[in-house]
Amino acid sequence: MEAAASLSSSGYGVLYSVSPLLPPPVPASSSLSFSNSHLLSRRKIHTLASAGRRRCKAASSSSSAGLRISCGAIREIKETEFSDVVLKSNRPVLVEFVATWCGPCRLIAPAIESLAQEYKDKLTIVKIDHDSNPKLIQEYKVYGLPALILFKNGKEVPESRREGAIAKAKLKEYIDGLLESVSIA
Repeated sequence: MEAAASLSSSGYGVLYSVSPLLPPPVPASSSLSFSNSHLLSRRKIHTLASAGRRRCKAASSSSSAGLRISCGAIREIKETEFSDVVLKSNRPVLVEFVATWCGPCRLIAPAIESLAQEYKDKLTIVKIDHDSNPKLIQEYKVYGLPALILFKNGKEVPESRREGAIAKAKLKEYIDGLLESVSIA
């Protein structure tokens, strides 16, 4: 297996393994070279992530990170808002646990945003930042990112957890299945 090194924002070298499914995040200024298939994959990932960022706007807040992300139909919430927004909601709420450093989170952001618009009459979708909300991460045992969990009537819907990147078509199937199961229950 090949490996590539890149520099994190702190300047420390980070080692990423090269996967045939998802190439490592390497800065555009990097002199590392990959095969053409890796370059195409990296370009596609960058394009998808950029499209998601263009739809989002950063606004100043009092959070520890200093930024709050607001993406169209998706609202980022904090631990203090979780009870009111998720647990006390009178409609199903899909919670997406994400992190700014998570490549797969950025990859699926445009699909989540699109589906939030599509399902806005049936479902509320919120984001929770992994690093800013450690109590929720621990309470709901979020081990992988991005993580999706559906809540209805103040409780986690059994079998609703999904971790990792997912294509838009599969994400739509997942949401349709969840909405069908909670409407029957």
